[in-house]
Amino acid sequence: MLVFSTSDKGGTGRSVTSCNIAHRLAIAGRNVAYVDFDFGSPTAGALFEISAMERGINGGGVHSYLLGQTGTAARVDVGAATDRAELSRISPRSGRLVLLPGDEGGAEFLTSDGGVVRRCAELLSTLEQEFRVVIVDLSAGRSAALEIVLQATALPSLRRRIARWLIFHRWTRQHILAASGLVHGPHGLLRAGEAAGHNADELLGSTRYVRTAVPTTTARTTANRPAQAAWLQEQDAALRRLATANQLGTTTVLGSTPMEPVLQWREQVILDSDVNAHIANPETAVAYADLARRLVDVATWERL
Repeated sequence: MLVFSTSDKGGTGRSVTSCNIAHRLAIAGRNVAYVDFDFGSPTAGALFEISAMERGINGGGVHSYLLGQTGTAARVDVGAATDRAELSRISPRSGRLVLLPGDEGGAEFLTSDGGVVRRCAELLSTLEQEFRVVIVDLSAGRSAALEIVLQATALPSLRRRIARWLIFHRWTRQHILAASGLVHGPHGLLRAGEAAGHNADELLGSTRYVRTAVPTTTARTTANRPAQAAWLQEQDAALRRLATANQLGTTTVLGSTPMEPVLQWREQVILDSDVNAHIANPETAVAYADLARRLVDVATWERL
């Protein structure tokens, strides 16, 4: 399965949520490849706490591979390379979690020429055969990265592979409108995908939204400010109506993540040890586990 993570705006929690989903899939026993396609800001190494590649690697990364500067893209076993001891302690029942990092100092592609698209398709095809789930973290917005993968997945070698498109947005008016525009807008995912050779209806059926940093009911009602709590509830209801009006209603949502104090200070993978130490909220770990489960559950996608 190929999973493409994208968002129209930065700061949505796309990368940190995708890394946490990858971790949850791996500890559930699935082999997972995480591909850093955020060419201008390849920070997956920092999220997995691999200090040697916090901003990508010096040559041999995904960027270099797509440009044809190297014959293979570098791979890093997260459990073996991470500096975080708890993340390296992998259960014998866990699957592999492998990172394909970006290049340090890389930049967004200006165009998506045929050679880049072909190499992208070859890379994704190889990974899809080796790993149960391949998560590709794209640059935010209507980027060249999005164009490249849309064209690559429309090629015969990938056309029949299972693909999921996850659109991340925070629970605010601006982010809801931006996420809707990224998918349904004049230059959005559906029209760009159709121009690349995809069936727009099939592409829409493979697209779901992930709401991030959603305030919880507990946070609203324990503020000891009844007027403020009532106002926040009204805003939440207004956002739900706005989401429905912009085709981001409940039936198109894969899941959501709550506000997490740890992530407001430090973007990282939330481990069970963080919850057990009462550092991270258990609701956050549950949310990531639920997203991972629903992502690979065929029945869940059929019902939505």
